[in-house]
Amino acid sequence: MSETTDTHANATFEQIGEVLRSHQSFVLISHVRPDGDAIGSQLALGFSLKAMGKSVRLINEDGLPENLAFLPGSEFIESPPAGPLDVEVAIALDTATKPRLGDAALHAASKAKLWLNIDHHISNPKYGDLNLIDATSPATGEILYDLITALDLPLPDETRDAIYVAVSTDTGSFQYPSTTARTYEMAADLVRRGLDVGTINSLTYDENPYRRLELMRALLNTLERSPDGIVAHWELREETRLDLALRPEDSEGLIDVIRAIRGVRLAVFFEELPDGKVRVSMRSKDRELDVCKIASAFGGGGHALAAGIRMKGPLDEAKALVLTAIRERVEETRKQS
Repeated sequence: MSETTDTHANATFEQIGEVLRSHQSFVLISHVRPDGDAIGSQLALGFSLKAMGKSVRLINEDGLPENLAFLPGSEFIESPPAGPLDVEVAIALDTATKPRLGDAALHAASKAKLWLNIDHHISNPKYGDLNLIDATSPATGEILYDLITALDLPLPDETRDAIYVAVSTDTGSFQYPSTTARTYEMAADLVRRGLDVGTINSLTYDENPYRRLELMRALLNTLERSPDGIVAHWELREETRLDLALRPEDSEGLIDVIRAIRGVRLAVFFEELPDGKVRVSMRSKDRELDVCKIASAFGGGGHALAAGIRMKGPLDEAKALVLTAIRERVEETRKQS
């Protein structure tokens, strides 16, 4: 990734490096319901800073997902403490908007005098005092790899493994269109640095709890396709979540199952949340069906091919609104072609 000095205040690597070198205490935060890129990014930068002798706290509103507990150093991921932390710098990682960090995490970081915002979501409004946003990068983990190697910061084993998992999980195991030659070059360098590819891939993808398969069965029973076969969607009700004793991470990546159906260009996962809201995840195989634009109409965001929304329920009403917006977009693309 090249350094940029555009008028939208994207910081250079050296500006970020100056902050990392000149301050001593940091809190690193990622978004609620963290995925591999969120937790991986925290661990990657966190352990690089620790190796520099810095004081580092790794905070996530929802704590550490069970499926990422295999990552070396993951025991340092903690839920937010009750009071504000005495830190100089807060770093938001892989988080498109500041509220997505969570109220308790924001409170924990409220004494920080400087905010860094490092992310790859095109919808990120650059809410930090310094921002490093690269929407062309497939994962925040890859941005951090470029930053760490360009500045010659420490890259200990924990950082190495965390970067790989961050990028692997956010690229569908190096399958999504955002994956570039640079991504593979990064992975090769991590292998040269001692990454055990077979073991880490097995721990990432081959250790699913049985309840995840029960969830898959339940989701398949709700699967629907549009009459033209272009849109597929399924839903998770709160009742099912309770019956199966599901954890938030259990549904991670399952939308790719319906995205992979032949003829489907856009997949949607509707999920009832305990607070009565609805989480909507969208994946597209066609840049003309830009799901970030669809999501932004409902206050959400993300990327052209992967975006999400949190919106008011009930689920049936939310589903009707989103599917109508998708259908309108599909019709628009037909007229334009």
